Amino acid sequence: MTLKKVKPKKFVLTTPLYYANDLPHVGSAYTTMIADVISRYKKLKGEEVLLITGTDEHGQKIERNAEANNLPAQEHCDRIVNSFKLLWDKLDIQYDRFSRTTDYQHKKIVYEFFQRVWDNDDIYLSRQQGWYCVACEEFKEERELLEGGYCPVHFNKKAEWYDEENYFFRLSKYQLQLEEIYKNNPEFIKPVSCRNEILKFVGQGLRDFSISRVNVKWGFTVPNNPKHTIYVWFDALLGYITALLEPESKEITLNSAISQGWPINLHLIGKDILRFHAIYWPAMLMSAKLPLPEHVFGHGFLTKDGQKMGKSSGNTLNPFELVDKYGSDPIRYYFLKEIECGKDGDFNETRFINTVNADLADDLGNLLNRTLGMAQKYCKGLLPSITGTDLPQEHPLKKIGLDLGENVIKTYDDLKFNEGCEEIFTLIRASNKFIDEQAPWTLFKKGEHEEMEKVLYGVLESVRLAAYLLAPIIPGLSSKIYKQLGFSVDFNQVEYLKKIIPFEKHSQWGKIAHDKLLSKPQPIFAKLDVSLNKNF
Repeated sequence: MTLKKVKPKKFVLTTPLYYANDLPHVGSAYTTMIADVISRYKKLKGEEVLLITGTDEHGQKIERNAEANNLPAQEHCDRIVNSFKLLWDKLDIQYDRFSRTTDYQHKKIVYEFFQRVWDNDDIYLSRQQGWYCVACEEFKEERELLEGGYCPVHFNKKAEWYDEENYFFRLSKYQLQLEEIYKNNPEFIKPVSCRNEILKFVGQGLRDFSISRVNVKWGFTVPNNPKHTIYVWFDALLGYITALLEPESKEITLNSAISQGWPINLHLIGKDILRFHAIYWPAMLMSAKLPLPEHVFGHGFLTKDGQKMGKSSGNTLNPFELVDKYGSDPIRYYFLKEIECGKDGDFNETRFINTVNADLADDLGNLLNRTLGMAQKYCKGLLPSITGTDLPQEHPLKKIGLDLGENVIKTYDDLKFNEGCEEIFTLIRASNKFIDEQAPWTLFKKGEHEEMEKVLYGVLESVRLAAYLLAPIIPGLSSKIYKQLGFSVDFNQVEYLKKIIPFEKHSQWGKIAHDKLLSKPQPIFAKLDVSLNKNF
């Protein structure tokens, strides 16, 4: 009897569906760069991955912004969506699905989900009184507000008093079930700081929350009561499920969508929307009798020059200007290497320039350039006829390189990209030290050609492995390195890499054959000019 081979489940991860009230900011870019790196390294390993991003396009704030600009709400959203897609393209972000909450497919999914929750008796009509922040699209407890009634998140905007009839979701009904989930699955919310924040909030007691608004036209009306519009969060979170549908799917149902990849493996979000994803969303899913996502990960806030960013303070960082000036690879590298994922991080332009110059130009780029130059001069442009097995176990680069692939992938799995980069550059710095100490130019002059070739092979193989492991973060620079080492590889063609450069071989040190014709050395990264830096 032949057993049928079970196809492994695809890994599905999401960024938030970004609120389409304004152009994308650097915080949105940061989240999406992290998600792209996760997607890339898993695809590099040969896994099937679905990366979902998109936009949340309904709600009062969008309605007001569109009116202020004399635009129909849909046209306003279309313009904002185009700006997100443009920035993702500039940053070499390769998403698989772009979910829009104004899509026709999404409306059908929202209505079917709403009906499931309604049939479970978890929606009722009551009166909402409280302070509401339009910018957050969220009611605030009075104790949360700053002096003068200002929002603690949007500190230049006052909360507005609302007193109106709304539909409510019975969140309080799921208090004990949520507490059990957090207890039995401590990995559900990451990192620990975010988990502790949620445990504290839930421990104070959950209240039912409003899921509709009156006098808001831009959104989906509540079934059988068109005076009400479904509240943006009860609409937007369903965009993750809608995105699972194939673009040309004819069967637009909740069941057909969830069959394509639910439950999600990872929701990657900023910690400012943690409650919605770690409390509201799981309760809504339980009401609809759907399984919960595997993980919710909240990353930290970004500051600029140590100060909170905001238009009101004039301390902003324009991601379009940043990428146009410096290119995507340096930006991706800085944010993934210099900021510990899950903690707050800061952007300082001088530190950014110094970091990428030191790591990418001096340590990595210069090492490749001078080693290739010696290979051209001493080995006729061919990779030395050495293999990893020809070098002893105590070889300083081999000792680091043999475990490097496994170590780095573990850091990526744990979203510790900063640690992964440090591991990789430990090998690069050791290679720089090794080539200086061994002085292959002296070995060549002394006629010790075999020893000279072993030195060059060890260094070039270390650079290659570093480039491969860095490819999810800096695909452009890694492609340049691989091409100079004799490979016809573009790391932005992620879907085809498994066949061309199999992970099992290329993630290991010392596995590359010696029949590669090396290119003439060319600088892979021009140093950034610190004198040209300016505030963004």
